[in-house]
Amino acid sequence: MAAIKTRFLIISDTHGQLFDTKGAQQANADVVIHCGDLTDESKIDEFRTTLDLLRQLPAPLKLVVPGNHDLTLDEPTFRQRLAEVTQPIEPELVVKSFGELGEPRRLFEQARDAGILLLDEGNHVFNLGNGAVLRVYASPATQSRGGWAFQYPPDEKHDFAIADDTHVAITHGPPLGITDYTDSNQRAGCPQLFGAVARAKPMLHCFGHIHEGWGGKLVAWRDPLPSSSINVGGENKQQPQQEPSHFTHINNEQSVVVEKLSNLKMGRFDDAETVKSKVERAQDYVRKGYCSTSHCSNDAHPLVPGSQTLFINAAITGRDDELPIQPPWVVDIELPQAAGPKPDGQ
Repeated sequence: MAAIKTRFLIISDTHGQLFDTKGAQQANADVVIHCGDLTDESKIDEFRTTLDLLRQLPAPLKLVVPGNHDLTLDEPTFRQRLAEVTQPIEPELVVKSFGELGEPRRLFEQARDAGILLLDEGNHVFNLGNGAVLRVYASPATQSRGGWAFQYPPDEKHDFAIADDTHVAITHGPPLGITDYTDSNQRAGCPQLFGAVARAKPMLHCFGHIHEGWGGKLVAWRDPLPSSSINVGGENKQQPQQEPSHFTHINNEQSVVVEKLSNLKMGRFDDAETVKSKVERAQDYVRKGYCSTSHCSNDAHPLVPGSQTLFINAAITGRDDELPIQPPWVVDIELPQAAGPKPDGQ
């Protein structure tokens, strides 16, 4: 079946803010992806702003997952948070700030004619306008004890049921061990998510949540680790394969860092030449309006399905004044040709 070059424009963590989209508009994407935190406080006007932003990005299909800040899209948690307020808020004030219950989802339903789709957790299939089929897994889930939206405690497991034939995984949070370092130099990704991605091996996994983890990495997977045997009472018994982790299942020698934030931001020990190089690199992204990478069959680093996954942390909002808006990502990969009618109500 023919491989079709497909362009993705990927953003995350816009938090209800607009940014200059002129460059991104010229990327001519086939699919726009927003990986969550559409809002900062889940206010209804923030949702409207984000939908206006998505409408500015020309693409036939725009796929969106919520993030932990998008509380009103997680109605059970939103109701619980309201019930826990010690001094109850007047209902009319709640409606004024957050809209009626269900109103944010209705805004997305009304935006379907602009190609904007809010994805619930699970596997989805799309036939694209360029003739390719796109198989997506989506999940807003992140681990935390903070009581935000779509979250689960770190000591509980979440089932990221990524189908084996998935092309693109879209989650809000990162997997453990890949572009997930916080400012305090701690990894904040989810081990269950890493395991699910390592087993399914999609071509592309995009996410955000950890703003300072912005970057991209083409990961080469190790072959499955062989099961080991132990001697029990004179009998050799097979032990199950080791649970996937970033220590055991990534071939670091064959993996490639595409870009990372430390290549753009000044470090304490940077010399004058390094500073100049970083400034020029950042200015180039500002001029273009995005950071781009291509992994098609005729590129320097072609993506080998089943053996490699391109990981993209696309958090837009920066942590400081040096880079307040981090570049969107434009990614080219090859998808198989579609056959049959369009699924998922297209």
